[in-house]
Amino acid sequence: MPKYPSSRCLSLLWIAFGAVFLCCSGCDLHRAAAPSDATFPHSVKSIAVVGFLPAVQPGGETGLVRSPLVGAVHQAAPVQAEVVDKMNDSLFSMMVEGKKYQFISPSQAQGTLGSLLSSHPTAGEAELFMMVGKGMEVDAVLAGYLYRWVERDGTDYGANRPASVAFDLYLIQTSSGVILWKGVFDKTQQSLTENLFDLGTFLKAKGKWMSAEALAEMGLGELVERFPPGQIQAEAKE
Repeated sequence: MPKYPSSRCLSLLWIAFGAVFLCCSGCDLHRAAAPSDATFPHSVKSIAVVGFLPAVQPGGETGLVRSPLVGAVHQAAPVQAEVVDKMNDSLFSMMVEGKKYQFISPSQAQGTLGSLLSSHPTAGEAELFMMVGKGMEVDAVLAGYLYRWVERDGTDYGANRPASVAFDLYLIQTSSGVILWKGVFDKTQQSLTENLFDLGTFLKAKGKWMSAEALAEMGLGELVERFPPGQIQAEAKE
């Protein structure tokens, strides 16, 4: 497999093309993070953070998978439990630090979900999330799927295979099952020569090849930043 360009090459290319991109993309740099919505269309004060569930369990097959909630198709691969746990910890920390809601942690919410899966084996995902919300007496449930976590093969300065991650998040209203908000991140890092318009990722990576964790943290931060800030003082419930 051919070697991907090194970060030194990328830096030289950046110098060569930088003036053009800064002129053409100046407005985009100011809009790098999508603005947050001011409020939801429905009143939401409390959220059970179920967090991410693996779209393909360890030992499963790599291939195309549809989102159980909206039907969108993603290239998916088995995801290890420790990766899911790490992502859920990051999600909960970001939400508690930056948003004003009453939160219930993934450990507690997934415990309730596990009990419901045992007692309602034929229920669909949306129905299960509604039942989680009702059982925990919250206004909404934040849940999604981790589709892919492919680690970089190489180093910061050269990669035979870049990192690739994909996940989504949905805020589901407890009373109706309506999706009030959604966010999707699906990215395989590319060099500047492969995708001249992905300047944002290039700048955030500082010209380096990112690990899967770094790429996922970047994407998760973007999703959380777009999540409406809320109206009340946050209170996390462990």
